[in-house]
Amino acid sequence: MARPHLLVVPYPAQGHVMPLMELSHNLVDRGFKITFVNTESIHNRVVASMSNSGDIYEDFIHLVSLPDGLEAEEDRNDLGKLSRSIIDVMPGPLEELIKKINETNNGEDRITCVIADQNQGWVLEVANKMSIKRAVVWPASAAALAAILHIPKLIEEGILDEDGIPIENQMIHLSPTMPAMNTAHFVWLCMGDLAMQKAIFKLLIINTPTIKFADYLLCNSCDELEPSAFTLIPNLKHIGPLFASSRLAQLWPEDSTCLSWLDQQPARSVIYVAFGSFTVMDKQQFGELALGLEQSGQPFLWVVRPDLTGDHTDVYPDGFEERVRSRGRMVGWAPQREVLAHPSVACFLTHCGWNSTMEGLTVGVPLLCWPYFADQMLNKSYICDIWKIGLGLDTNENGLISKEEIKTKVLGLLADEGIKENALKWKEIAKNSVSDGGTSSRNFDDFAEAIK
Repeated sequence: MARPHLLVVPYPAQGHVMPLMELSHNLVDRGFKITFVNTESIHNRVVASMSNSGDIYEDFIHLVSLPDGLEAEEDRNDLGKLSRSIIDVMPGPLEELIKKINETNNGEDRITCVIADQNQGWVLEVANKMSIKRAVVWPASAAALAAILHIPKLIEEGILDEDGIPIENQMIHLSPTMPAMNTAHFVWLCMGDLAMQKAIFKLLIINTPTIKFADYLLCNSCDELEPSAFTLIPNLKHIGPLFASSRLAQLWPEDSTCLSWLDQQPARSVIYVAFGSFTVMDKQQFGELALGLEQSGQPFLWVVRPDLTGDHTDVYPDGFEERVRSRGRMVGWAPQREVLAHPSVACFLTHCGWNSTMEGLTVGVPLLCWPYFADQMLNKSYICDIWKIGLGLDTNENGLISKEEIKTKVLGLLADEGIKENALKWKEIAKNSVSDGGTSSRNFDDFAEAIK
């Protein structure tokens, strides 16, 4: 019997492509076939990162690409510009792609459901126009989505102005049972300069109403992690934390030799340092981080992306690489899930992206929080204040996280038995949610049956 055919469209960023690919692999396990649609830019990077590992994609996941409307040299980290271009350019080609698939093999291989990243609401409009079932995946916390869905109410109550800027910075509760939320930490306010914040806010205003076209609304979280957020969105079904059997859809080639290096380190000794795919540091902050890691006295594995310091080269402090050679390892990109699960890893210094947060939480590794943008400040609040599985790093009077602060917090985290106990507790809670019979597992099974 033919497999039901699904079309999956993530937003073009690592933190969105990965969870939707993991969702796809879980759907393949349940008998589906997937056409996975990236922008050309992301598609090329994914294919290039696979070149050293052979064809790790299964027969049932077909990667295709569509143009995003930007020229090759244009800045795709300008998310406002990228998103506007996608909305203007991609709907027509996506509709043509679906028609072409549906006309192939006498229509026996028709797309039966379109699954879209919630940030790609235009995809739902295309699928609705073509009378195809529609599902939305929100790849971050339910709390972040709740804040976005509450924008009209926040404007009405005088908390935000029409551009999404808080009238005053304050702590608010979206509901009596929700943890307090800092208005300065709304997703759109933690992205770039004021112009970009306003642009992103306008895009959210345009995008959010498209959620009404969704037949199913899914979230990469679980009820046990943030119960009060799910009560605010009754039709949101948690199916996370999402995992697949292997790490896929990376935008950089992974350096797996670091796993052999980890094998040689003492148990629970290594600081793993990684800041996701967007974080950028200036040379001074980068230097403080390097010296803080050195002065901690601990072995460390540090992911230094080629573009972590923008255009700067030779950014390590003088003599640093030689001094830490025996206990420090720097790589361009790492197989993060395998690293975090390694018995030598003691803690994770992270930008608090939702995927990284879930990966750390599900293996019981304490987190040291250095949020950069978007929902990461909110995620830090969960980590430090609600789940109590980590510590935050604080800036000094110059806006820098100093080497002294890094050393102090690293050593403080490694000595904190309460945080270690909480990390192991939440590991079990998350694991139970996605195990057979768990709440997320049941929701996923129900969804899979419904779209068959």
